[in-house]
Amino acid sequence: MGWWLADSWSMTRRELARWARQPAQVIVGLAFPVMFLVVFAYLLGGGMRVAGGGDYREFLIPGMFALTMAWGLEATMAALTQDLNKGAIDRFRSMPMAPSAVLVGRCIADMLQSVLGLAVMIGAGLAMGWRWHGSFGEVLAAVGLLLLLRFAMLWCGIWLGLIAGRPELIMSIQILIWPIVFTSGVLASPAFMPGWLGAIAEWNPITATAAAVRDLFGNPGVQGTSWAAENAHLLAVVWPITLVAVAFPMAAARFRALSR
Repeated sequence: MGWWLADSWSMTRRELARWARQPAQVIVGLAFPVMFLVVFAYLLGGGMRVAGGGDYREFLIPGMFALTMAWGLEATMAALTQDLNKGAIDRFRSMPMAPSAVLVGRCIADMLQSVLGLAVMIGAGLAMGWRWHGSFGEVLAAVGLLLLLRFAMLWCGIWLGLIAGRPELIMSIQILIWPIVFTSGVLASPAFMPGWLGAIAEWNPITATAAAVRDLFGNPGVQGTSWAAENAHLLAVVWPITLVAVAFPMAAARFRALSR
């Protein structure tokens, strides 16, 4: 166990060293969600409505926190496919180290980057006038749900990255992922969508997390009478756990198959 922890930390330090060598890439990754938030809050937000009334920015910003956690999937895929194509993972697997440390190091580094990205987004939201109205414990619970979603997306990204294998295939996978990301209650309330689309949006894992954190922050939330809308807190936990339960063993099996 001690050697496994040491190997995992070595892989994590490798990713941290990459940040230091390529700070522009890190800065762009942190700035993109903020720019997206500004576009919707100031340019498009004037024409948006919130079910049950309320300020659109109060509705939007917690949803953007959830969207930022989901977007991390693409960064994980890109980094993993680059290592695969450069032969880095093959070299690591040939060394006297725990093979699983490669994925664990990737996981820890991406979670650290997600914590930093979420902190930047919260700071941007506060600068735009957003405020939470819940207790300190509720705020911590909201942050925990957001990071839980990111953890689930991370393992989905690892699995998809191992399947893609090449950076040029990531765009094809993104084309399939983005409709799932935007078919949610992050930017608009499902109540204003066509009935069939609103039902899909209410059951979206990202919608569940966004609705739960809005409630914990005390911001305007998604109004609905469906089971999914009324049990967003439960779904915000069940969905990520289910995704990890599916993606983790499939990613591990795919990683083991690389040597065959």
